[in-house]
Amino acid sequence: MRILSNSFANVCQKKLANFGCNPLAINFLTYFLLAVVSVSVLFFREYHQYSLMFYVYSAIVGGLGALGNAYLIKSLENGDLSVLGPINSYKAIVGLIFGVFLLRELPTFVGVLGMLLIVVGSYFVLDTLKERFSFALLKNREIRYRFLALFFSALEAIFIKKVIILSSVFVAFVSWCAFGALFSFLLLKFRHIRLKQQCVFLKTGALKLVLLLAFFVFLMQYMTNFVFSRMNVAYALSLFQLSALLSVILGYKIFKEKHIKKKLVGSVIMIAGAILIILYN
Repeated sequence: MRILSNSFANVCQKKLANFGCNPLAINFLTYFLLAVVSVSVLFFREYHQYSLMFYVYSAIVGGLGALGNAYLIKSLENGDLSVLGPINSYKAIVGLIFGVFLLRELPTFVGVLGMLLIVVGSYFVLDTLKERFSFALLKNREIRYRFLALFFSALEAIFIKKVIILSSVFVAFVSWCAFGALFSFLLLKFRHIRLKQQCVFLKTGALKLVLLLAFFVFLMQYMTNFVFSRMNVAYALSLFQLSALLSVILGYKIFKEKHIKKKLVGSVIMIAGAILIILYN
């Protein structure tokens, strides 16, 4: 459910960006809708007193999540879903590195081998761009945005696990929505984006897409928390990379993106790396 909802959420985000909606506005509306519903539900549950660190970690998650989602939507605005989806596999590597220092999750030899396969697979996907697989890729704005998105979201995953440890899967989800809405609103103000002007797009047929996006993001994040509560973050992030293959297919079917065969080969290799990390840890 997490893998499927993530890919379909990316499709909604790309469609809304193509509609002309500002990525920061899309980001805020998604968080806001989820926050209103989830905080309301929390009032009907037993209240627990949480430590100061719970709120500190929740605030960090909110800031990192708002930045990560904003850069993700920005990258999808003009970038190919079939390229940007598989690039997300690098998140597993970032998760492993930070997991060592922040969660004491040590990788094994097979885990490192799996990471190398992810890098090799990404070569085939990125080699379909005119910049090929080189440092010139960083001149591509959409690629830079996608790397920033995966960096912030990988760090966010580490702190989500810390929030779950201090509370529960549901409470961690509510705090993710609430603090995400707060920080995404601050991003809107910082960039001087008027939400009222952006809401004009909702009258032109984009409202259904926003609601659908909120639903997919709800599924994605709640299932993410559920998985994090039961396995190491780095290996969970690796498992999530199975969505790379789906992103390539959706990019080809919905947005008519090209070089599908080479992207599929790269995605399969990246999936093999993810499977190695999962099965042997």
